[in-house]
Amino acid sequence: MSLPLENASTVAAISKRERVRELMRTIGMLPVLILLLIGFALMTDSFMTWQNLSIITQQASVNVVLAAGMTFVILTAGIDLSVGAILAASAVVALQTSMSPQWGMLGIFAGIGFGLLLGLVNGGLIAFMRLPPFIVTLGALTAMRGLARLLADDKTVFNPDLPFAFIGNDSVLGVPWLVIIAVAVIVISWFILRRTVMGVQIYSVGGNPEAARLSGIKVWKVLLFVYAVSGALAGLGAVMSASRLFAANGLQLGQSYELDAIAAVILGGTSFTGGVGTIGGTLIGALIIAVLTNGLVLLGVSDIWQYIIKGIVIIGAVALDRYRQSGART
Repeated sequence: MSLPLENASTVAAISKRERVRELMRTIGMLPVLILLLIGFALMTDSFMTWQNLSIITQQASVNVVLAAGMTFVILTAGIDLSVGAILAASAVVALQTSMSPQWGMLGIFAGIGFGLLLGLVNGGLIAFMRLPPFIVTLGALTAMRGLARLLADDKTVFNPDLPFAFIGNDSVLGVPWLVIIAVAVIVISWFILRRTVMGVQIYSVGGNPEAARLSGIKVWKVLLFVYAVSGALAGLGAVMSASRLFAANGLQLGQSYELDAIAAVILGGTSFTGGVGTIGGTLIGALIIAVLTNGLVLLGVSDIWQYIIKGIVIIGAVALDRYRQSGART
């Protein structure tokens, strides 16, 4: 029995839309990254030089690290709006610790450890008090920004003899330390999410927290873990940022970093509703943000328009996420 012509057309249209969505899920945003590279290369001769590509990868490195931590959080259907403020506070602690003549290198561990501590505070409030992640981390954004300013006495902490300055300024066989660290974070994150029991539990909690709880998963432990990871990686990002600048302050450092990290994660295919996403997609999303920013600067676009364009990209990323989710439900 053949379908009526109208019904057959409807089925064909639905099938076509589903094939498009499936293709988008498979290849992700890689074509967008390639098109941006080609477009900027055609518009300016200085874009595809080795020096500029090196600058892009270094500029992307801190966002890659922050976005990796954000991926863990968003996979559980959470959000961490405080990573920029955590980065600022951790950078101040790292710089202050580096002032010690004998123990200056401990600034690395102090920065990461302080970020971990602040992440655990966020995770504890969310996991044990069951407060909404958006509210907790929004409040933490303000509180930790104030804490960063307090720790620095509302001044810029500067150390011209920073013992770990090599992280932000040196390279190994031509590859900057910043890039090496970012790649290492991506590899370790991939391993945790795809090859460990904790990774399986993170996806399970994001997909259905109640079902995960009934299956024996300690949801509180998973939530505590992901916010601790986000905080620790914000601390690592603080060390990376401070090592490039030889300085840190609580007012400006890390401003809007959380928006770039969120945009990278959502552009990379991780869903705000949790349970869906990959760390490889996050890497591509972070590179898109870095390429877009660098290309606009080379074209002489004012910072005002850069903010506008970035805002449109973030809105577009959320719209794309909704499109993916609507495809998953049909």
